[in-house]
Amino acid sequence: MLHCKKYSVLIFILWLVGCGVDDQRMVIRMGHNFDTQHTIHRSILVMQQALERVSNNTMTLQIYPSAQLGSEREMIELLQIGSIGMTKVSASPLVSFVPEMQIFDVPYVFRNHDHFLSVLDSHVGQGLLNATAPSKLVGLGYFDAGSRSFYTTSKPVHSPADLAGMKIRVQESQMAMAMVASLGGSPTPIAWGELYTALQQGVVDGAENNPPSYYLSRHFEVAPFFTLDEHSAVPDVLLMSKVIWDDLIPTQQSWVKLAVQEAVEFQRQQWQLDTETALREVANAGVEIIQVDTAVFKDQVSTLHASFDGTSLAQTIQLIQEVGRD
Repeated sequence: MLHCKKYSVLIFILWLVGCGVDDQRMVIRMGHNFDTQHTIHRSILVMQQALERVSNNTMTLQIYPSAQLGSEREMIELLQIGSIGMTKVSASPLVSFVPEMQIFDVPYVFRNHDHFLSVLDSHVGQGLLNATAPSKLVGLGYFDAGSRSFYTTSKPVHSPADLAGMKIRVQESQMAMAMVASLGGSPTPIAWGELYTALQQGVVDGAENNPPSYYLSRHFEVAPFFTLDEHSAVPDVLLMSKVIWDDLIPTQQSWVKLAVQEAVEFQRQQWQLDTETALREVANAGVEIIQVDTAVFKDQVSTLHASFDGTSLAQTIQLIQEVGRD
C-alpha cells in the first residue's frame, strides 16, 4: 500500500510526474548522465536494490542513464518542479542554483584526498547539502569524484608557466574559469559531449578532469599528456526534489537516506579502484603521466584565495581547514 501524507487528487497527480505507482510500489524516477558501465550507474543500482530491501519492496527507483532526461542543469530544473524525483550532478553546475557549492571549485582547499572525504562527511559538508533547500532541492549525500588535473593535446604541463596561452576547457563555473585564468591558461567552457571533437580539432588545447573520466571518455587518445596537479576536488551530489521529499512520510525519508548511504559507501570504494585502473590503462596506451610539485601551483593561485578575504567563501575555507585538526 502506498503511504503518503495526503491522498488528494492533486497529490496523486504530482506523484505520477516525479514518482509513480507500479504494482503498489512507489517509483521514484532518477536520471544521471553516465552510461550503464560507469561506476556511478552501478552505484545507483546499489541504491535501487537497497531502497527496495529496506522498504520491504514498497519503494524503488526507475533509473534513466546516459542523459536521457537532459543535461545536469536540465535535470536540476526538473527536480525543482517535481518532474523527476532524484538525480546525481557534479557540484560545479549546481553552483548556479546553490552558490555555496562553488567552494569545491576553489583550487587547493583540501590538504589531501582523505581530508576531502572527511570534509564531505563533516558538519561542513552537511551544511552545504542543507544549502540546497531554498532552491527546492534536498541534498542527500556525496559521491567521490576524485581530484581534477590537467590534460593537454600537444605539449606537457610541468608548471603553471606551461599553461600560458593554452585554451583549457572548463565546466560552466565562474570559479573554474577563475582558477584556470589564475594559473595562466585561457578558460573555455565547452559541453562535455563536445569535448573529444574540440580537443581533436584544436578548438581547445586541453581540459581538466579526474583520471576515470579522462580514461572512459577516451580523451587520452587526443590529449596524451596528463599532469597530476590535482588542483581541485569536485564531488558528485545526490539530489532529490523537495516537492517529492516533502510528501514522503518520515519512515520513507529514512529509507531513502539508508539507500543513499549504502550507495555512497559502495561508490567510494569503487572509485579508488577505478582511479588506479584508469591511470594504469592510459599509461599502457602511451600517455605521459606527469608528476609535478603542487606547491608551485598552489602559490600561483594565492592571489585568487586572497580575493575571497572578508567573504562567506573565506569563512567556509577556514571551516574546511579546521576539519581533522582536532
